[in-house]
Amino acid sequence: MVIHMKTTLNIDDRVMERLKHEAARRGRTMSELLETALRLYFQRPSRVLERPELPTWKSGGLLVDIDDREALYEAMEGPKPRIP
Repeated sequence: MVIHMKTTLNIDDRVMERLKHEAARRGRTMSELLETALRLYFQRPSRVLERPELPTWKSGGLLVDIDDREALYEAMEGPKPRIP
């Protein structure tokens, strides 16, 4: 037994015009097209965002203490020239 339910939907005017045009072109009702579209939407697999594991590697240890501003600048720019 198939049960049909009537409902009211608010659909953008431009979308509704496209739906009317497509239904007429295919010789189907707007309800048939909407029901088919909804069935297809619900059949597609849900898009579970599985995040891939990030690569890891051995870095060889710390080269500079980033809390030490002078050491950090020296690592990035080289040693400062000494002024006599």
